[in-house]
Amino acid sequence: MRKVVIIAALATLPLLGGCGKKTDAEGFVVDAGFEKKLQQQLLDAKPGDVIDIPAGKYALSRSLSLAANGVTIKGAGMDKTVLSFAKANSGAEGLLVTGDDFTLQDIALEDTKGDALKINGTKNAVMRRVRAEWTGGPKTSNGAYGLYPVQVTNVLIEGSVVKGASDAGIYVGQSSNIIVRDNRAEGNVAGIEIENSSHADVYGNTATGNAGGILVFNMPNLPVPGSATRVFKNVVKANNHANFGAKGSAVSSVPPGSGIIVNSNDMVEIFDNDIADNQTANVIISSYYSTGFDTKRGIAEAYDPYPQDIYITGNRFSGGGTNPGNRYAPLKALAGGTLPAVLWDGFVDPKRPDPGICVQNGDAKTLNADGPGKFAKARIDTAVNCAPKTRLPEITLPAAMTKDSGTAK
Repeated sequence: MRKVVIIAALATLPLLGGCGKKTDAEGFVVDAGFEKKLQQQLLDAKPGDVIDIPAGKYALSRSLSLAANGVTIKGAGMDKTVLSFAKANSGAEGLLVTGDDFTLQDIALEDTKGDALKINGTKNAVMRRVRAEWTGGPKTSNGAYGLYPVQVTNVLIEGSVVKGASDAGIYVGQSSNIIVRDNRAEGNVAGIEIENSSHADVYGNTATGNAGGILVFNMPNLPVPGSATRVFKNVVKANNHANFGAKGSAVSSVPPGSGIIVNSNDMVEIFDNDIADNQTANVIISSYYSTGFDTKRGIAEAYDPYPQDIYITGNRFSGGGTNPGNRYAPLKALAGGTLPAVLWDGFVDPKRPDPGICVQNGDAKTLNADGPGKFAKARIDTAVNCAPKTRLPEITLPAAMTKDSGTAK
């Protein structure tokens, strides 16, 4: 396979008193041809090409796109090579990728009008040490998603940082065979979200300062349902930010103060996490009927709105449940002032009386909120002390995806 190293910024101008790139008063690299050269390299890219972007902060005027297969884009580090879209006047995404076998690493995408990185309808997508950030802090006007692979087979997101997304910092949608590991999601509406996706391992991440930390959702009226997600060895702490999602969006219904939420999803394991100080609840298990989504539009007949086969074990819980917001606020008094570690809305599929909600986590308690009865019989549910018949297997990806070629120089 052909491998061509392409340097996106060919021209460097000396600074007074020393060597290096010339920068303007705002710290942007002064190189009139940089954007045109980069756009052309993406347009001309062929399988095996590696596009190296040197250290520097570069202002772009429009979105970037890549359709070729087998391309890698590398910077010098997520805090060294920065593509800023703050001054962009055309396009929405920072970078839109529709080619297979794609890798983006060691780079930052800042202040995009829409999603920072969208990868759509591909296979074998790697995001490694990528920072996606809206530098003005959390705002509804920020782009919806930071790292956003959708309809992708084989996804690896690792060592990345996402801040300020008005929907989800790291969002994997309608995809399969997924690893999301060792990332930091902070100051987003949802830190990490696995939606309508199957066979995912989410581990080693830190989610803090979001409205909701880690979400595993199934939404209606999408082509594929999701199931079989493991959430483990994460730190999910103090996700108590106000929800700044756009009014009417699904994510605007996420209760601020939510640690891990499983909504209308099946076969989810939550284990060996440190989950603390999420003011509504450290873990929420809910059906479509208690989310606050618009149910008047109707849902597809094949959609399963109930969470089933959820296993919670071996987590370290502390704090949390002290100030439940929105629709869960009435439960505070019913629970004696503080909600327990796990909150379940209590909706059960009438066709399957045993939902397989199992919590075996030391002295952690589960509050069955009795959503169908509008909290009339909310209670600590001891029947959830059960174990699944089988455990989910580890996710593996093609070896070529997990091979780290290191930071570009």
